[in-house]
Amino acid sequence: MENVIKEGKTTAIVAYLTMVGALIAISMNSDPKNEFARFHTRQAFGLHLVFLGFAIFLSNWYNEYAWYGLYVFYVVLWFYGFLGALNNKKQEVPVLGPYFQKWFTFIS
Repeated sequence: MENVIKEGKTTAIVAYLTMVGALIAISMNSDPKNEFARFHTRQAFGLHLVFLGFAIFLSNWYNEYAWYGLYVFYVVLWFYGFLGALNNKKQEVPVLGPYFQKWFTFIS
């Protein structure tokens, strides 16, 4: 198990570096497949997607406090997931993590 984590750590970290990083991580994990990298790629992809979706919504319905809330929500969950990848842990981000693992099964 420790070898799997070591091999997938770089891909897991890349996944948290913007949506482009998540897309790069998906291709990095295409062959050979790594469970640790897949887990964190799903988490990061979901976080970026939720952030971008709400940002698009808020760009049409401007509310300054909603933007603050979105950024706090995103940064806190991003740090939680990123630190998990750095510390070799498969910890789901609170609230949304289990859904990301179910919804993004196409990331293998």
